[in-house]
Amino acid sequence: MESGTAQSSTKATNSGPGGDAADQLEVLNPATGAKIASVAIDSPQSVAATVARVRANQPEWEALGIEGRYRWLGRLRDWLLDNSDRVLDTMQAETGKVRADASNEPVYLADLINFYGTKAAKFIGEESVRPHTPLLAAKKLRVQYRPHPVVGIISPWNFPLILSLGDAVPAMQAGAAVVIKPSEFTPLGLAEVVEAWREEIGGPDVLACVQGVGETGGALVDEVDFVQFTGSDRTGRRVMARAADTLTPVSLELGGKDPMIVLSDADLDRAVNAAAWGGMMNSGQVCMSVERIYVEEPVYDEFVAKLTAEVGKLRQGADDARDCKEIGAMTSPKQSAIVEDHVGDALASGAKALTGGRRAEGPGDYFEPTVLVGVDHSMKVMRDETFGPVVGVMKVRDSEQALRLANDSRYGLSGSVFGEKERAERVARRVECGAVNVNDVLVNYFATDVPMGGWKESGIGYRHGEPGIKKYCRTESVVITRFGGKREPTWYPYTKSRRGLIVRIARAFNARDWRRRLGLRG
Repeated sequence: MESGTAQSSTKATNSGPGGDAADQLEVLNPATGAKIASVAIDSPQSVAATVARVRANQPEWEALGIEGRYRWLGRLRDWLLDNSDRVLDTMQAETGKVRADASNEPVYLADLINFYGTKAAKFIGEESVRPHTPLLAAKKLRVQYRPHPVVGIISPWNFPLILSLGDAVPAMQAGAAVVIKPSEFTPLGLAEVVEAWREEIGGPDVLACVQGVGETGGALVDEVDFVQFTGSDRTGRRVMARAADTLTPVSLELGGKDPMIVLSDADLDRAVNAAAWGGMMNSGQVCMSVERIYVEEPVYDEFVAKLTAEVGKLRQGADDARDCKEIGAMTSPKQSAIVEDHVGDALASGAKALTGGRRAEGPGDYFEPTVLVGVDHSMKVMRDETFGPVVGVMKVRDSEQALRLANDSRYGLSGSVFGEKERAERVARRVECGAVNVNDVLVNYFATDVPMGGWKESGIGYRHGEPGIKKYCRTESVVITRFGGKREPTWYPYTKSRRGLIVRIARAFNARDWRRRLGLRG
């Protein structure tokens, strides 16, 4: 997913008298171009103070235990659901999303809070480990999971709550305090929720946000104990390099160029509907958007005709709770320029736009939903992350060619295969990505039971499942001696007879399978 370091419908302005750097963010509505707010930028000193404040409160938060933390997060869940219209109004104003796309965010967060609240004891509860050898029979082995005290989250503009609070929830459930820097293009929604946590919910002071651009994000990386970044692979490399200076662990969810394979035995209507939604949802501004489609030759013409018709019917523009459209605005003008460049490059190289293909006329920043054919991997639109409402469709001889092309990418975030279930599953298991869907698209993100993460240049680390909360923890092994005398046999003083006894005992248990010798297994 693209990071908030690209320019968008937010401008930094210098409003402080005599200031040398911009200290305000002007937030614009991408659907109209109108200014909706100004937000103060946090200096590095302010970031350090915020991190220090929540760090001081973190031990008390951790001491609440899993159930105590879940009770507080449950209040956040209820607030999000009770105030969803208010949340959605803010989100639409700063992102230009249509209402239906915005409405996914509070619901997802409520589900995630319940998921980790009920699963945390299983995922990060203390573990008892049986010693592997009788030589440790007097020892009790335990593993406990302690949180990184302060987790810093740098989140993008395409899903302002899912990709900020969605990472904060497991971190807080694990016992960490959290400081989030939202994208400078969409700072309002998260700030509203964080303020509600403090003022309306009355939650402990272990959740905060800081506002700003790259300098603010860099300062956050310097101060925290773990960094979760979602954004472009370009910016992700910079975050990782900065974190290396302090040996701060990172988790990076980066770009995608997700393939969809349509086999000749697919239900074409389902595949077409999936491609239209999977490629155009949120104006294609999804890391897991369907961006390139490979269709087996026998069904290619029919698939393309149906997809073109389906995409051509999509309604684009601003909407609200009373009106309904499918495609909203582009959140960032720079991203619109990237989409325009990719499509223009393809058209200049011989591709054809069957629908769309250009920026729509204002007001607002819109790019028409676009289906391209005649594309190949020499074109940017089939190589680089487009991150807009554009899909390129290629004809392939068979599934082997489709797989070769699908895997011919520096990205490996997600993918999908459509076809007869067993055959499609066989093909899907060979797609080189962190998550793959069979006869579906994007749904893997909502399957929080299983981990989701990128291969290749799509990232490091995982969201969801057990890894999605354990990454916010440090593993501590506890070895407890249950009984023993004044000395252990291996302690001083060393003697020849004691050393010989220890060697004979060690050899007896290690030179052959002692469990079999003692009849403990067949």
